[in-house]
Amino acid sequence: MRTEDLIKALDADASSKAMPLGLAWWAAFGVAVVVAAAVFFMTIGPRPDIMPAMHTMRFMSKFVFTLTLAASAFALIRALSIPGAATRRTMAWMLAAPLLVAVAVVLELFVVPEADWGRRLVGSNMMICMTFIPLIGIGPLAIFLGMLRYGAPTRPVLAGAVAGLLAGGLAATFYAAHCFDDSPLFVATWYTIAIAFLTALGALGGRLFVRW
Repeated sequence: MRTEDLIKALDADASSKAMPLGLAWWAAFGVAVVVAAAVFFMTIGPRPDIMPAMHTMRFMSKFVFTLTLAASAFALIRALSIPGAATRRTMAWMLAAPLLVAVAVVLELFVVPEADWGRRLVGSNMMICMTFIPLIGIGPLAIFLGMLRYGAPTRPVLAGAVAGLLAGGLAATFYAAHCFDDSPLFVATWYTIAIAFLTALGALGGRLFVRW
């Protein structure tokens, strides 16, 4: 069978599922949000001073970063689950969140005295961050990997890695409501490491469970 014929066959198989793939992805994302929220509220929950914190730019910027990552990863994973779908533009949007974080870090370095850089980078909750972002994200990651099996990705390792990024962005959004470290230096370091763990786990899951 030629490659083009195989892709058409996979696309036809994905299109013939009981629920349209696009709708199924939205349903899966909704379930993942519920799962992440349940883990978050049953474990750490939001910080006690969340209402005053919402009036500060550093606190709110964390949600801009994490939601941008989640939105771009969601668009890309939907495209990757359909054989032959164009992904160049959606892949380009994956640069949005890192660029926003990079700009925030540069601004932080200009505003904050150099003597405070190390303290803001290390923060006070790095181990909590490294623990709870993966913990909150593991359930959504399993859901997204299951959805990839529902589709027909031709690049399962890449698709699995993007599933990890999506789960990480979702988990980090919830964790940001608890985190007392609002500095972009902290977010750029420890959030990134925690999300990278889920990304690597997703890539492994894509290789083991999504390949066809």
